[in-house]
Amino acid sequence: MLITIKYFGQIAEVTQKEEESLEFSGALVSELIEQLYEKYTLLKNKDFKVAQNQELATLETLISGNDIALLPPFAGG
Repeated sequence: MLITIKYFGQIAEVTQKEEESLEFSGALVSELIEQLYEKYTLLKNKDFKVAQNQELATLETLISGNDIALLPPFAGG
């Protein structure tokens, strides 16, 4: 399936892009992260959360939507 991944903050700096479309044949968020680690090795050194369809996801979340975002740590106020 073709998914769109949006990158923010320091994650966008690592990938050198704010958004990309990616062919993904896995099922879980953890599999997507592994695929991204292969493509962007420096991503392994970054702390980030994954959101799917504007909701935070866990590593065990099934990829069911095509709107994925990688979010750097953020502080509340």
